[in-house]
Amino acid sequence: MKGRRDVVRRPFSFVGRHRADRPDPTTGPERMNPVQINNIDHANLRVSPRAGSAFGDAANQALIFPAEFEEAQREFAIIFRRRDEGLQAYALLGLDRDENLFLAGDYWTSRYVPASHQRGPFSIGMVRSSGDEVGEPMLHIDLDDTRVGDSAGLPLFLEHGGNTQYLDHVTGVLRLLYQGIETAPAAYAALDEAGLLTPVTLTVDVSEERRYTIPDVLVVDVEHLAALTGEPLERLHRSGVLRLAILAAASLGNIQQLIARKQPLLSQIG
Repeated sequence: MKGRRDVVRRPFSFVGRHRADRPDPTTGPERMNPVQINNIDHANLRVSPRAGSAFGDAANQALIFPAEFEEAQREFAIIFRRRDEGLQAYALLGLDRDENLFLAGDYWTSRYVPASHQRGPFSIGMVRSSGDEVGEPMLHIDLDDTRVGDSAGLPLFLEHGGNTQYLDHVTGVLRLLYQGIETAPAAYAALDEAGLLTPVTLTVDVSEERRYTIPDVLVVDVEHLAALTGEPLERLHRSGVLRLAILAAASLGNIQQLIARKQPLLSQIG
């Protein structure tokens, strides 16, 4: 029937079931009014994809996951840090506090934007059925985010209820994040156990007068990587972790791009 809309209770689904109390970086304390999306209540809702410091994009590092390494290493230096929850990987975005050298006003200038920033006002919420301790991941949106309801924004649903290309993109981004939470710990632990992560203090000389140090980071040790042989090398290759190590090691050359982006700013300051 023309004009009929079927309620979308699951804009996307994931293989497997997960504990509802699993830590999830796709949600955060800034989410004040998250609601589950469906194509009846939100049929005409538009969302602006703009970025900006008001939305948490002015940060000097961004959390990334293994599925992003190939894209991220073309733009950013990939570093690792030990956190209470274990090893995590980050794309280096700036040198000063709250500085993102790839952000210009309300848009990113890099060819790739980390998924943790692409998600915008969207998040994954765990929805439980009655008596079910295990929740299902569902797409939510923060109605209090100023990008939501922007008349100049992008629609979420087509005229008869199907997902727009924008909504499909968002669900893909959130799927990457959600799956990254599951796969990243084992991958990073394998790098660590193979002795490929070395603690360093990065020194970045922007000019003769200005030097930045980035302490407490780990990077892939190129010499240890080159020395891998036999069964350890084969094991990392089979698991795909060797490829992550190669990409992360190659990414460190992008520190030169940070320097090139930082130098004009220092010249303006004088």
